[in-house]
Amino acid sequence: MEFDFSDEQREIKSTAREFLASRFKPEKVRELAESDSPYDDATWREMCELGWPGIAIPEEHGGHGLGVVELVILLEEMGYALAPSPLISNAYAGGLIAAAGSDEQRGRWLPGIASGEERGAAEFTNQPGPVVGAAAGSAVLVLAEGEGAKLVPTADTELEEIPLIDRTRAYFKVTANGGDPLPGEIAPAVAAGTVALAAESVGVAQRALDMAVSYAKEREQFGRPIGAYQAVSHRLADMLWEVEEARSLTYYAAWCADARPESLPLAASMAKARASDAASAVTHQAIQTLGGIGFTWEHDIHFFLKRARVSAQLMGSAGQHRDRVAELTGLNA
Repeated sequence: MEFDFSDEQREIKSTAREFLASRFKPEKVRELAESDSPYDDATWREMCELGWPGIAIPEEHGGHGLGVVELVILLEEMGYALAPSPLISNAYAGGLIAAAGSDEQRGRWLPGIASGEERGAAEFTNQPGPVVGAAAGSAVLVLAEGEGAKLVPTADTELEEIPLIDRTRAYFKVTANGGDPLPGEIAPAVAAGTVALAAESVGVAQRALDMAVSYAKEREQFGRPIGAYQAVSHRLADMLWEVEEARSLTYYAAWCADARPESLPLAASMAKARASDAASAVTHQAIQTLGGIGFTWEHDIHFFLKRARVSAQLMGSAGQHRDRVAELTGLNA
């Protein structure tokens, strides 16, 4: 059994790491977060040229036809860079339409979503007053409707921006008029979208860990790096365990989406619960490791903490997914 990435998957990861590091330096992320819109159109066009919006969309609709594993690889790197981008919302909208849309709906919307020219956005919560990332500038929204979903062109909606603590992404309350129902089953695509969001949280956690480790190697007290002291080194070891366990569950869930769909509902909830908890815990512990500087506005770690806290509530909280795991495994009987 092969547990490593393929050559193509390693290339996706390395290309994404290099590209995102050059486009989303900390000062750029801060600039976008403090602006009227967190998204940079020029960088989005570059992502479109790389083919990222269509990475998991079928080839017959203009995508690359790759799997959820490849999407997860990409989104982990997006989280690592804390990239202010509509990519995850566009990918989720595309996945929902590909899985549950009619032939006419797929033909109408998927090519534009795959190219990024007619961007899609999707609802990431089932709470009243839906919150949609990247709705502004999108051509079509995928909104929940009972147990299914509906397509609504942006022209038929009213958007009200919601100022959440995470300013590296845009969130909106949507009021929609009408809509075109998706006739198929959305549950598999919802589960895959949940795994994609978990992957982004894993990337956030990994970056926070790396920032804490780097600081612990450089900051000295009593003539020694603080990482040499057990209180700090044990905290860093706990943070590493959090990240690696969340990553393992997330990639297992991504593999289930591609190869064992019957196991996906359980795997997705396990991954989301663990990644949400890990990202929240690791970003918090990173601030503790950084000490006084970590509590200041000038340090970038607070952006990661805020992304982790908001993402933990999207697509179901950790508690809700643990309840789902108990239900699926019969532990709540």
